[in-house]
Amino acid sequence: MQQYLTLTELRAKLGGRSRSAIYLDLEAGRLPQPIKLGGRLYWPEGDVDTHLRAMRDKVALAWGGASNG
Repeated sequence: MQQYLTLTELRAKLGGRSRSAIYLDLEAGRLPQPIKLGGRLYWPEGDVDTHLRAMRDKVALAWGGASNG
């Protein structure tokens, strides 16, 4: 079953990033877009995990290394 993260949970998962930093990351495409349910934003946790893995792998390749995932 798909789990969804609130903004507070997403911030915690990302090491305490600020709300404004999260929105800047969204605008820049560094995070997947949220879905809106009942006036609140939620991020599918699987999408966030996939996106973070892809970003980690991209950085590892740019530095000439391999990811450990």
